[in-house]
Amino acid sequence: MARVAVVTGGTRGIGEAISLALKDAGMTVAANYAGNEERARAFTERTGIAAYKWDVADFDACQAGCAQIAEELGPIDVLVNNAGITRDGTMLKMTYQAWKEVIDTNLGGCFNMAKAVFAGMRERKWGRIVNIGSINGQAGQYGQVNYAAAKSGIHGFTKALAQEGAKFNVTVNAIAPGYIDTDMVAAVPADVLEKIVAKIPVGRLGQAQEIARAVTFLCCDEGGFVTGSTLSINGGQHMY
Repeated sequence: MARVAVVTGGTRGIGEAISLALKDAGMTVAANYAGNEERARAFTERTGIAAYKWDVADFDACQAGCAQIAEELGPIDVLVNNAGITRDGTMLKMTYQAWKEVIDTNLGGCFNMAKAVFAGMRERKWGRIVNIGSINGQAGQYGQVNYAAAKSGIHGFTKALAQEGAKFNVTVNAIAPGYIDTDMVAAVPADVLEKIVAKIPVGRLGQAQEIARAVTFLCCDEGGFVTGSTLSINGGQHMY
C-alpha cells in the first residue's frame, strides 16, 4: 500500500513541486491549501492530487483535516510543512497583527500539523516530517523580523522533535531554500531581483524541483539515517 503524504501549501510554487515529486515517488499525496480555491481545483484537475482546504494556523482545523485525509486515503506517513506567508515591514512599521499572522502560520502551523500526525507515526514505527525553513531564518533579512523569527524557529523545532522521534523511526528534518524561481520571487521588481541574483555564487535562482528532489530523498526509506538536519539549498549564498 502506498504511503500517504500531506504537503501543506501544496498546490502552488515549491509546494506543488513537492506534491508532484512525492506522487512520482509512488506516494498517495494530499495537498493542503488555505484560500485560492480556483487554483486548487486547477491543480487537482492537472495532477490528479486531491486538495484539502484549511488554515494551518488553526489547531482544530489541522486536527480535522488530517483526520479526514486519514479516513479517505489512509494513515499519514509523511508530512511536509511547507505553508508560509509574508507580512514584511521594518520594526517601526510592523503591526502586532503582521507579527502574529506570520508566527502563527509559518511556525505555529508546524506544531499544529506535527501534533496531528506524530502520535500515529510513532505508534506505527515509521514517519517522515520535513519542515521548509528559509535562508532568511539562517541569515536574517531586513524588514522581515517576523518571517526570519518564524523560519529560525522551524530549525530549532526540527532538532528538538527529531530527538523525540528517532527511536521510533520517525525522522524530522528541515530544508532551508534560498531564492527560488516561484511566482513570489517573480513579483520582485527586475532591478531588485538582479541584485539578489548577483549575490548568489552559482549565478541563478533555484528551481522548485531542486527543493522537491531533496524533500523526496528525506521522505523515503533511504533517508532513514538522516534526522535533525537542516539542508541548505541556496546556491552558496549563505554557507551555514
